[in-house]
Amino acid sequence: MKKILFLVAALLLSLKGFSQGSTDYGSGMKFNLNDDGSKFMRVIAWNQIWFRSAEMNPGTMIGNEATSTATDIGNRRLRFLAYAQISKRYMIVTHFGINNQTFINGGATGTSGTGGYGAGKKPGLFFHDAWNEYAVVLPEKDKNFSLSLGGGLHYYMGLSRETMASTLNFLTIDAPIFNWPLIENSDQFARQVGVFAKGKFGKLEYRLSYNKPYATNLTPANVTVVNNAVAVDNSGITKWSKAGYFEYQFLDQEANVLPYKVGSYLGTKKVFNIGAGFYTAPDATRSSVNNAISKHDINLFAADVFVDLPIGKKENKMAITGYSVLYDYDFGPNYLRNVGIMNVGSVDPNFTGNRALAGAGNAQPTIGSGNIWYTQAGILLPSKVAKPKVRIQPFGAFTYKKFDALEKSSTQFDLGTNFLLDGQHAKITAQYSTRPVYTSPSTISGSLGEFVVQLQIYL
Repeated sequence: MKKILFLVAALLLSLKGFSQGSTDYGSGMKFNLNDDGSKFMRVIAWNQIWFRSAEMNPGTMIGNEATSTATDIGNRRLRFLAYAQISKRYMIVTHFGINNQTFINGGATGTSGTGGYGAGKKPGLFFHDAWNEYAVVLPEKDKNFSLSLGGGLHYYMGLSRETMASTLNFLTIDAPIFNWPLIENSDQFARQVGVFAKGKFGKLEYRLSYNKPYATNLTPANVTVVNNAVAVDNSGITKWSKAGYFEYQFLDQEANVLPYKVGSYLGTKKVFNIGAGFYTAPDATRSSVNNAISKHDINLFAADVFVDLPIGKKENKMAITGYSVLYDYDFGPNYLRNVGIMNVGSVDPNFTGNRALAGAGNAQPTIGSGNIWYTQAGILLPSKVAKPKVRIQPFGAFTYKKFDALEKSSTQFDLGTNFLLDGQHAKITAQYSTRPVYTSPSTISGSLGEFVVQLQIYL
């Protein structure tokens, strides 16, 4: 117990800070394990609380009551990350926490009803990341090349910058979710267990991994016409997946100690990158035609561009941030997943109107075979004060989706503003988002909206 108390005290007393828009933080909650500081541990803690007001899909009920709107507050993320550099070459990373706890769901397994283990209560902590890595070629040994090898439950999942996004410094309020195309099916919260290689060759950063996806066993619906076949996640004896991402960094070079890609540097760096990536998994989905089962590979590809630059007069401290990505997804015929973040709605069995194909609550067609184009942009407004109380960063995002399972393509947008109280370490974000409502594969009945205010803090 004394050792634990000493460790906690050391962590608190070693608060030095971080960057990304705030000069009051150095290296964060860090404490040395030896006298010269070559061995150390660093801890990062953060939480994101959401206040929401949303229009519900037709045919929704909450708590056994029919409704078309809902307001709530929930825990989007409560996380801790710790990594230890136990030698110059060897590092250990652990990352755990909870996600998506609302007043009615997101609690521990089996929680429901009323009482100490009622609906939405006492969610279980779990590991998001847990891996070890070894630096085979240190960057300072050869400035043109570096290489680290690692293994465990990891986030080096290739595909796109946004697939490996940090959740601490989004430009928008959150990721669009389709950037994590396997989310909670064949991965564990966007991670898989495997081995990876990472490093740099000049201005080219590379990430490759070889993983064992989590098993899936959904039963495909049997159809009689080949064109109507629908692939679902069913991997049988799961085969190994491969993933990779390559990014050329034209201007300032980004750190790659950890896999988490920064969403907005707030003008503290000059970044212009172009990247491309992939994810493949053999025989990962299945469909059924006339009771004959077919297996399908998952083949996912993406290309993206990221820019974060200071603009205007230096004393104004303005900056622009932009990101655009094109996804080409193939999960098998007519594969489609509907997702609603922190969805508090359930299906109303007594509803007699045209239901949303996506289901109840705020669910929408999110991931599927087809193409997605996503673009976001923001601007950090000027401030001549040395230490302003608030920095303001308006932003917008646009999404185009064309899924094979739906005859009509869709568009949607997000508009909002970050109010940066202490860089990314303490900020309030307000965002309004739209989503299309499909009532049939060929019919979009309209658009519904959701307004979210997020409180974020991290150390």
